[in-house]
Amino acid sequence: MKKDLESGEKGADAMVQNKTSSNMKYWSLVILIFQNASLILTIRYSRTLSGDMYISSTAVVFAELLKVLVCLVLTYNEVKDVNRWLNMLYTNIIGDPLTTLKVAVPSLVYVIQNNLQYVAISNLDAATFQVTYQLKVLTTALFSVFMLGKKLSSKQWVSLFMLFVGIAMVQLQPSMLQAKKTEVSGQNPYVGFIAVLVSSLCSGFAGVYFEKILKGSGKGPAGSVWLRNIQMGSVGVLLGIGGMMVSDYSKIQEKGVFFGYTILVWIIILMQAFGGLLVAVVVKYADNILKGFATSFAIIVSCIVSIYLFNFILSIQFVLGTVLVMTAIYLYSQ
Repeated sequence: MKKDLESGEKGADAMVQNKTSSNMKYWSLVILIFQNASLILTIRYSRTLSGDMYISSTAVVFAELLKVLVCLVLTYNEVKDVNRWLNMLYTNIIGDPLTTLKVAVPSLVYVIQNNLQYVAISNLDAATFQVTYQLKVLTTALFSVFMLGKKLSSKQWVSLFMLFVGIAMVQLQPSMLQAKKTEVSGQNPYVGFIAVLVSSLCSGFAGVYFEKILKGSGKGPAGSVWLRNIQMGSVGVLLGIGGMMVSDYSKIQEKGVFFGYTILVWIIILMQAFGGLLVAVVVKYADNILKGFATSFAIIVSCIVSIYLFNFILSIQFVLGTVLVMTAIYLYSQ
């Protein structure tokens, strides 16, 4: 009788945990959709404004730094004891150089990716960037197969293809039918195209590599996802500063780190920092391909918003593309 009660309690606890995990997964995906929908449009808008233009490499560094600070607060909140907190940080970061070295790989790739995103968005219109950037869904799937040994069914491969075609249909039509198109000088489409291609490869590799670290360690505290982000972010800040000095040293020396900074730039930094943390939660509770679908669906949201804000015209092509995307998401989830 006692054993039956204990097994019943364990079963109830397992059901609660599964429900909590499922809720976390879908809530994080929903928030990620809206975060991604607003981020690209905001960055694009900031890069087309007249006046003093901020140095994008500094924004990448500050976003990484803010992410580290937030993760430090989150890890402290888990233990609520300064000595235990400092000991945990030392043990898992300084005292574990091998793992820190492992996370240095995706840190470097993410720094490159984030800088390339600014290059791409500065040289391509939003529609072209968003369509081409969906290659990251395919690269993520390929890296998941090769690095994690995931098996994708033929239906899942078809859904990935449908997703790309649907997003392409949706994103190409507003760029051609936009009521008022603003020409921005100083753009180089070839540079932007190469930047977004390399960024897509970086996104797929770094995301899957980070997923492998999180799900492959099998140890550490419940909040180890935040510790991993502290490791990655700390290395990322150092690498970002190095890249900033190499690419923009003369500009920074002449104009200063905060040249061209406005409230809008700080909003972008906040969105990038918290978006990075949100990605970590999604990877923990879901997987990178599902994250890719959420990001792709965010483009649909941004298009709908653009219809009202930027006079985009809703066409049959937009509707068909949306149906393809929704069908692809349904097929993949089966």
